[in-house]
Amino acid sequence: MSSGSSRSGDDDLFEQHEINVTPFIDVMLVLLIIFMVAAPLATVDVPVDLPAAAAKPQPRPDKPLYLSIKRDLSLALGDETVSREDLGAALDRVSGGDRQQRIFLRADRSIAYGDVMQTMNALRRAGYLKLALVGLEADTPQ
Repeated sequence: MSSGSSRSGDDDLFEQHEINVTPFIDVMLVLLIIFMVAAPLATVDVPVDLPAAAAKPQPRPDKPLYLSIKRDLSLALGDETVSREDLGAALDRVSGGDRQQRIFLRADRSIAYGDVMQTMNALRRAGYLKLALVGLEADTPQ
């Protein structure tokens, strides 16, 4: 009788050495669904062609050529007031006809974006394609 009871005790001590992978598969499928739903939400839907910003800062020339747009939308080349119609001739005179010279464009904070673009288009029509926008360096992030 004792041998029969020991035999049933051995059956109770039998260990299963296989891993049940079904719960792991269920978890992986749930994670896959979460990522499939969340991935499109993480992207920006506004198509913008951003310019590359990997260029090294250029050294400032000895005599920079500043074009300023004042609050009343008048233009100033250096300290001299210039009309929009005479902008190309004034730039040729000041730069010595060197259209590869960089123009530093400064605009008052209250100027509309469209007015700045009109001035940039006037510079392009005059043949001056190298342009740098000038702003103040912020001490603290806003």
